[in-house]
Amino acid sequence: MNRNELAKSIYTTSHLTGEFLLRSGKTSNEYFDKYLFEANPHILGTIASFMKELIPSDCEVLAGLEMGGIPIATAISLVSGLPCAFIRKKAKDYGTRKVNEGADIEGKKVVIIEDVITSGGQVILSAQDLRNSGAHILCCICVINRQQGGSEVLQEAGIPLISLFTMEELKNTESHNHSS
Repeated sequence: MNRNELAKSIYTTSHLTGEFLLRSGKTSNEYFDKYLFEANPHILGTIASFMKELIPSDCEVLAGLEMGGIPIATAISLVSGLPCAFIRKKAKDYGTRKVNEGADIEGKKVVIIEDVITSGGQVILSAQDLRNSGAHILCCICVINRQQGGSEVLQEAGIPLISLFTMEELKNTESHNHSS
């Protein structure tokens, strides 16, 4: 599957129409369900192969953010051989009580892995948790940049964003499908 075919697969698998209540409280007649492409082994494996090529060569650990970044980071780990850490939004109040699970990140060069970036807010919060645990953040790599200010917010926080696709690219593959 080439990059354009992957974009079409992600879009057609995840783009839903109907009536949806958004987190903002607004309703929309379309919704993008990222978990549908993450649950498809063929699409997920292809995403991992493409994203592997975006990882800086000095990366030592992949940090998958709860919840959508975890399957992406795991898939990239399988094709790259890099260990991964799983980053919770909030530490559990039992067991190890850690925010970071999996690979040790202390003193390591870490790439944050996320599925979709919208505002960038969660990445900034998780990056602070990673830094508090001794990690050196190289960048954040996501499958889809929704182009709603997240890239700029992350840049201001010193976290370069690298995206496999923008939402505009995904939507353009769909409009090309209809015109052919």
